Amino acid sequence: MRIGVGLSTAPGAWQAGAEAAAHARDQIAGETLSLAVLLASRAHTDDAAAVLAGVHQTVRVPALVGCVAQAIVAGAREIEDEPAVVVWLASGLPAAAETFQLDFIRTATGGLLAGYRFDKAARDFHLLLPDPFSFPADVLLEHLNADLPGTTVMGGLVSGARGPGGCRLFHDHDVVTSGAVGVRLPGLHGVPIVSQGCRPIGHPYIVTGAHGAVITELGGRPPIQRLRDIVEVLPPDQQELVTHGLQIGIVVDEHLPVPGQGDFLIRGLLGADPSSGAIEIGEVVEVGTTVQFQVRDAVGADEDLRAALVQVGADLPGRPAGALLFTCNGRGRRMFGIANHDAATIEDLLDGIPLAGIFAAGEIGPIAGRNALHGFTASMAVFVE
Repeated sequence: MRIGVGLSTAPGAWQAGAEAAAHARDQIAGETLSLAVLLASRAHTDDAAAVLAGVHQTVRVPALVGCVAQAIVAGAREIEDEPAVVVWLASGLPAAAETFQLDFIRTATGGLLAGYRFDKAARDFHLLLPDPFSFPADVLLEHLNADLPGTTVMGGLVSGARGPGGCRLFHDHDVVTSGAVGVRLPGLHGVPIVSQGCRPIGHPYIVTGAHGAVITELGGRPPIQRLRDIVEVLPPDQQELVTHGLQIGIVVDEHLPVPGQGDFLIRGLLGADPSSGAIEIGEVVEVGTTVQFQVRDAVGADEDLRAALVQVGADLPGRPAGALLFTCNGRGRRMFGIANHDAATIEDLLDGIPLAGIFAAGEIGPIAGRNALHGFTASMAVFVE
């Protein structure tokens, strides 16, 4: 497997698509192309069809998926404020890439997923790009976790649209404005990296009282009281983080003797009741679940990403051929105060791996073998030669 990445910042849509595709093709010249991932910045929303045409008139590729996003990633660059197109080309896949389009049809009893049926017999790797206004990605992930365990999904909710119908998704030769597009990669093993950028504070506690997403007791005491006890013994700088970066982590694997960084599904705190001491979080929890308060900041996010990259780099079964990155649109300059943080860190620690990606409105990646939707996360699929 070989991967090439091409970037163009030409203002014209057709020219940008053609240039990016040509640059990517030149990096793997002579190879038979298997898959293209086309990613364009928000400036090309109205001319998405021209971008796509520029790509197809430059390279012949049997399968293509992609989207227009708020910002895109190419190599060590995160292009947040200018027109840009990146094309990620792969050759030598073990089997033909199978692109698909999904729609969610609302019914009186809930809804139906239409357009593509996931293979129950296969445990393949899938890339998924859903429109957040029309497609409930969490419903699909819950279905796959329950009914097709072992199926891996990575990707991101497409960012940049200002409302329903504003999204642009690429599916082979078509531009679509709703649902989700994706690709199944039979026989291909994508190595997931999910860096949630949080670090635990205090101790883990068992949920001893809960209904829905409201936790009423942690270890027999109100959650707010548990939090106060934790904050009282924190250093002053970490106490400050609690005021604006507080999250809660839900242990994914209850068999872990001592859960640590990377073993939690991170969710935000949505509210608190001072009178009862209860808290509401962004996930339904059951009594008996282990949780731990977390804090998120730029320093912790940097350390977590570096640790995840070093660990995966040491465990890869071969040389990385390339990667796709889905990083939160709340990261970038907003979180780190500098440009290119995630992309440059990945290039540095993975030796200039061919990389493309988007800033997403929610990141999809597995935690402890279960597909999940995240926020403020860097989720990356690494492909090995």
